[in-house]
Amino acid sequence: MAKCAVCGKAPGVGNHVSHANNRRKRRWMPNLQRVRALKGESVRRIRVCTDCLRSGRVQKAVARAS
Repeated sequence: MAKCAVCGKAPGVGNHVSHANNRRKRRWMPNLQRVRALKGESVRRIRVCTDCLRSGRVQKAVARAS
């Protein structure tokens, strides 16, 4: 199951409820992005939710000079 490597946000679970009050299961998926980020001393590709990216909880890695 995919979840955010920083905050641990995972899919939410609930019901679709129709106008006739019929219920069926549904999932709310977090918006995960693969990002090159600093993890400790090394640069790694991690899955991070956009909430963590926008709030600055993730230190993005600097692109390599060619």
